[in-house]
Amino acid sequence: MTRHVLPGFRLSVGYTLAALGSCVLLPLAALVWTACELGPSGWWAQVGTRRVMASLRLSFGAALLAAVIDMVLGLLVAWVLVRYRFALRRLCDALVDLPFALPTAVAGIALTALYAPNGWLGSRLVPFGIEVAYTQLGVLLAMVFVGLPFVVRTLQPVLESLEHDLEEAAYILGASPAQRFFRVLLPLLWPTLLTGYALALARAIGEYGSVVFISGNRLFRTEITPYLIVQKIDSQYDYRGAAALGAVMLAASLLLLVAISAWQRRARRWARLR
Repeated sequence: MTRHVLPGFRLSVGYTLAALGSCVLLPLAALVWTACELGPSGWWAQVGTRRVMASLRLSFGAALLAAVIDMVLGLLVAWVLVRYRFALRRLCDALVDLPFALPTAVAGIALTALYAPNGWLGSRLVPFGIEVAYTQLGVLLAMVFVGLPFVVRTLQPVLESLEHDLEEAAYILGASPAQRFFRVLLPLLWPTLLTGYALALARAIGEYGSVVFISGNRLFRTEITPYLIVQKIDSQYDYRGAAALGAVMLAASLLLLVAISAWQRRARRWARLR
């Protein structure tokens, strides 16, 4: 007779599926259903405008680039926190989690106050012709800020578990530091890096609070799609139009995550073959 590790296995699975369905699948199904009520012509009238297309390009383009930057910076931060011992290391490690705990609106206000033309950093960048706040660069900066902890916290346990035998063997065989990193360590870290990239990308695509302040919401330039969704609900009470934009973001996000997941599986298979 087969015994399950957890007692009440069927009850636990049933409860899990019910919770997943009510918290995730049902709201998403309601979103798609509401968007479908518009019909093809009504849906395209909501989504096919120049303003919406510009916001979609900014939301997904900035999110993709921000996730790449987070992947590079997150690897560097995680490497330093794991491999080196220095003063205030614990404080730096705690600061990584600040975007998790900080309300996104507070983060947006802080970034705007810092990088505005009259801000502490912004006023010093203006003489060089660099504008951050109320530009697409500010949108990118806010997305990098909120996504960085996902990459760092995903990589840290893997870096801590890596044994030094492979590095020592590569060193004995005459490999340079760059060769040890790119040919020995990076292939082992690549699947985890893709996981962190996917998490940072998902957070950046749907980010609203930290972006809406620093972006300035300039027409055709710095408006993100979540801002248009909120505007349709708050100002126009257009729930179907908001659902149409939400369904587009949902479909695009799912396609991106599925592609990254397939890429991650191939990276893991390649790492095992090595």
